[in-house]
Amino acid sequence: MVSQSLPLLTKCTVFPDQKSTMPDLKLSVSDLPMLSCHYIQKGGLYTMPPIPIPDLISLLKRSLSQTLTQFPPLAGRLTTAADGYVYITCNDAGVDFIHANGSHIHVRDLLGSCDDDVPEIVKSCFAYDNMVSYEGHFRPIIAVQVTVLADGVFIGYAVNHAVMDGTSLWNFINTFAERSRGVRRVSMTPYFRRESVLISPAVLKLPEGGPAVTFSGDAPVRERIFSFSRESILKLKAKVNNNTLDNGGINVAELMGKQANDTLKFPERKLTPLKWLRSVISREMRNTNPTVEISSFQSLSALLWRGITRARKLPASKTTTFRMAVNCRHRLEPKLEQLYFGNAIQSVPTYALAGDLLGKDLRWSAEQLNENVVAHGNDAVRKYVEDWERQPRCFPLGNPDGAMVMMGSSPRFPMYDNDFGWGRPVVVRSGRANKFDGKISAFPGREGGGSVDLEVVLAPETMAGLESDPEFMQYVSVC
Repeated sequence: MVSQSLPLLTKCTVFPDQKSTMPDLKLSVSDLPMLSCHYIQKGGLYTMPPIPIPDLISLLKRSLSQTLTQFPPLAGRLTTAADGYVYITCNDAGVDFIHANGSHIHVRDLLGSCDDDVPEIVKSCFAYDNMVSYEGHFRPIIAVQVTVLADGVFIGYAVNHAVMDGTSLWNFINTFAERSRGVRRVSMTPYFRRESVLISPAVLKLPEGGPAVTFSGDAPVRERIFSFSRESILKLKAKVNNNTLDNGGINVAELMGKQANDTLKFPERKLTPLKWLRSVISREMRNTNPTVEISSFQSLSALLWRGITRARKLPASKTTTFRMAVNCRHRLEPKLEQLYFGNAIQSVPTYALAGDLLGKDLRWSAEQLNENVVAHGNDAVRKYVEDWERQPRCFPLGNPDGAMVMMGSSPRFPMYDNDFGWGRPVVVRSGRANKFDGKISAFPGREGGGSVDLEVVLAPETMAGLESDPEFMQYVSVC
């Protein structure tokens, strides 16, 4: 299902340039729940390449063919065996490659304004709108749509979410880009072996014809990118981690009295009273109220959670949920390979009453997130698997009670590393897949250095409330 708003110039099937010898790959406990999710839609906006468009299209087809040889599952199809197990059959059936005409669209049209919603025309740059991952049984695992604009190019990917997560997706995209640049030996080789606790004997029973998405795509929502500079995020992190200075129970007057009577504190006057006071307060805080450091991303997530909850005007007694997708590759023992191909993610929920979330300080909200994420180690990952095996089910995307925030993707993904030969993306954007009120995706900022872009999807009235929230907006970068 290609977007109908852009005319198609060509559509073809691209096959691997070498025949696959890879055996079938069984879907894991992390893969199977994604069968009810839409295909992932991610892509990059680029300036106009310095080569003729026909040459560009030929280059991308050839590079994609080479890349599929390194990623045989992507050229395959899903197969359900008689015993109910679902596999990826690496049968070289190929992927869709689409060349769309966007000559009436400029780069600025896709960028939009930094203080306004994401332009709707961005959604036209992706194939497979509303396609559910189960359809990988009879449709390609991946589709690449190249939309040639008046002054640039958008390369959009639609990828079956039951086959890969964000880690695997960006490894594929960056490998594709390396091949296009003529790199002979690519830097990141995927790991395909299926030998972890994620490979389960449990069977997911699916309805005839496959599962449907678990949320309504008809509800009105707004989508906006909120950008946070490195400096802004450092300021936020400092606030969250220093918040206890106000409540640590330290008697500053008493400390100053100690300083006045202790000449040993200032040998040769190299340590000023102010520096000494800061040092002592820091030491006293560690001794009287030891705390863990909250990460930048947890601080940002807590800020967003509070802002959305406030904008929703929930009653104090309402339980709110913040779900965060975590990568399990390094959490398992023994660890999975960093480039393990497939899904290796689990959704970690954190619950809080709206009254507590807004009545207590930002540090408290961040601590709730931190505790759950830190606790999600090997034992928690394995328990998650065991719980799923007792009741196999598809992943329940959506916001059924109106109090959910769901964070996906990651600012750690190398989204701006995919240089196809004429420069990095101007921006990275996503399609309409898997979006509902409360769905958030985190991207690295293009300038790097710890900057973050949050793609926020909210009900219109909630978005308006967030945009006028002083606590949240003070950290958002100004245009």
